[in-house]
Amino acid sequence: MKQGNWLGLGGIVMGTLGMTNVAWAEQPLSVVYPPDGHETTAAQIFLIGTAPVPGEVTVNGEPIQRSAAGHFAPSVPLQLGENVFTLRYQDQELMLRITRVTATPPVPVGTAFAEGSLTPAVDIARLPQEPICFSAIAPPQATVSVTLANQTIPLLPQGDAVELPPNSAVLTLQNQPIVVTAAQSYQGCVSGERWSQQFNPATDNAMHDLGYPEFRLSLHGQTVSQTGPGRIVLMAPVPLPVVEVTAESGTARSGPSTDYSRLTPLPQGTRAAITGREGEWLRLDYGGWIRASDTQPLPNAAPPQTLIRSIRAHTTNDWTEIRFPLQVPVPVSVQQGNRSFTLTLHNTTAQTDTILLNDDPVIERLDWQQSAPGQVQYTFHLKSPQQWGYTLRYEGTTLVLSLRHPPELSRHSRQPLAGIRILIDPGHGGPEDLGARGPTGYPEKEVALIVSRLLRDRLEARGATVYMTRDDDIDLWPQDRAAMINEIQPTLALSVHYNALPDDGDAVNTAGIGTFWYNAQSHSLAVFLHNYLVETLNRPSYGVFWNNLALTRPTVAPAVLLELGFMINPEEFEWIVDPRSQEQLADALADGVVQWVQRAAQRSP
Repeated sequence: MKQGNWLGLGGIVMGTLGMTNVAWAEQPLSVVYPPDGHETTAAQIFLIGTAPVPGEVTVNGEPIQRSAAGHFAPSVPLQLGENVFTLRYQDQELMLRITRVTATPPVPVGTAFAEGSLTPAVDIARLPQEPICFSAIAPPQATVSVTLANQTIPLLPQGDAVELPPNSAVLTLQNQPIVVTAAQSYQGCVSGERWSQQFNPATDNAMHDLGYPEFRLSLHGQTVSQTGPGRIVLMAPVPLPVVEVTAESGTARSGPSTDYSRLTPLPQGTRAAITGREGEWLRLDYGGWIRASDTQPLPNAAPPQTLIRSIRAHTTNDWTEIRFPLQVPVPVSVQQGNRSFTLTLHNTTAQTDTILLNDDPVIERLDWQQSAPGQVQYTFHLKSPQQWGYTLRYEGTTLVLSLRHPPELSRHSRQPLAGIRILIDPGHGGPEDLGARGPTGYPEKEVALIVSRLLRDRLEARGATVYMTRDDDIDLWPQDRAAMINEIQPTLALSVHYNALPDDGDAVNTAGIGTFWYNAQSHSLAVFLHNYLVETLNRPSYGVFWNNLALTRPTVAPAVLLELGFMINPEEFEWIVDPRSQEQLADALADGVVQWVQRAAQRSP
C-alpha cells in the first residue's frame, strides 16, 4: 500500500443515497489487501475487502463491522511468525496467511555478533585527522575490540541497543526509538592520524589502504572473530580529488544514503573536492554527500575556491535574474524564510564593493556577509511573504538565481484565473501503477483521473490555462511528472491523489483530507486548500504535512500534493467514488484555487 500519514479519526457514517455501482458490493467475498503470503513487520494489519450487503462476514469466527455498501477493513493483531485468518461469508471462505517478522535490531545468538550489525558496513575513505568509528551489537557483558592495520581499538558498551524506526512510522504515530534489551551496542573510534605516518603518497597514490577491520568478541571463556564488511582507506590531505556534478540537478544529502535528508540540489557543473567516501557516496568539501554516479572526476584539478566581486540583477519576462560571476562553479545552499530568500555560496571569498539592484518587483533589499571563512551569504529581503518560485543554474562559471514575479490577475469577474497557468497531475496510472485500492479493488488511478478532469474543466471555465501530466491511463514516473512542472513552469501545480496507510494503520478510523508541501512557497497554498476543502465539504482533517515527495520538490512554482480521502476506509471510499461528491469536490477545489491566488497576489506588490 502506498504511504499516507496517520491520525486517529472517527469513522464517517455515510448514507446510502447517491452510492454508485463502484461503491456497492456486488461481488463475492474478496480481500483486496493483504495478499495471501504477505510478510510485514507490523504488530497488526488491516484486511480490506468486501462482500454482498446482506449477511455477516466473520474473521476467525468473529463478526466484523461493514459499511452500508458491504465493505470492511478491520485491523487484526499479528503474532511473530505465521498468522492464519479465515474469512467467511455464508458458504464462501477465504484463508490468508500473514507472516510477521521482527522489526527490532538483530539479536545475537550465543557468543556471536548480531547478524548485519558490524559497521562500517561498506567501504569508507576518511581524512587522517578524522575519527574512524566502529560499532557492533553483541551480548551484554562481552569484551569487544577491533583490530585494524595492527592497531587494536576497544569497543565499549553503550547500553541497550537502540534503533530508530523508518520515517514511515510517523504515519501511524509510532515513531519512537526501539530498544532491544537482549543485546548491547558496542562502539569505539580512533583517529586516522594513528596511521598517517605510514602514509606514502608516492606509493599509495593518494590513498593508504588499511584493509578490513577484524572484530573480536570474548564472553564466558569463548572468543570469536569476524571480519568486518567495510574496507578502510586513509586519504591524503593534499591533494584532494575533485569532481564535477554531471546530473542536471545533483541530489545532495546530509549523509551517505537515500535514508538521509535532501539538501539544496547542486546545479549541473558544480565542482567540489572529495573529503570522504562511503560505498557509492562521496562527501564533498562543503559537507553534503552525493552519489558518485552523479559526478565525474576532474584529474589534476585544484580544490575549487573562488572570489566574488560585483553582482548584477535585472528583470526578464516574469523573473528577476541575479548573476553571480565566479571563477569556478561552487556548491550552493538555499534557505527560504517568510519574507527572505538566503543563498549561500561555499568555498567563496567576497571582494564585493558594487551590486546593481534596481527597484524590483520582488526584492526589497539585498544584504550580504562573509558568514564564515570560505562562505558568503546573500539575503534577499522580499516585498511579499508569498514567494512564487525560483531556479538555480550555472552558465559557465556564473551562477544565475532567478526569482519569479507574482502573477498579474484578471479583472474579469467570470474569469478570475485568466492568465494563470495551472498544472494538474492525476496520480498513478497505467497497468502497473494502480495506486491505493478501495475495498472492491477499484484503483486510485481511476478516481484521481476523474476528479482531475472535473477540476480541469472548472479551472478552464474560470479562465486558467490548464496542463495535465496525463489525460489517459498511462504510466509516468514521478520524476517525469516533476520534469513537466519544471519545463512548463506553471503558476502553481496540484498533484491529485487518494490515501492509504502502512500495515499497522487503522483503516476504519482514519479518514480525511491531507495536503503535502516541501518548499516554502508552497506552504500557504497547502494550508489554504486543506482548510478550504475541510470546511466547505465538511470533511475530516487529516492534516497538513511537510513531506519530501517528488511532486512537492519542484522549486519553480508553488506545488502541493493533495490526498483527498482514504481509499481503504470503507465509509470514505463510498464518498470518494460517488459522482455527485466528485462534482462537489471539483467545485470546491476550483473555488479554493481562485481564492488563494487572489489573496496571495494581493499580498504581493
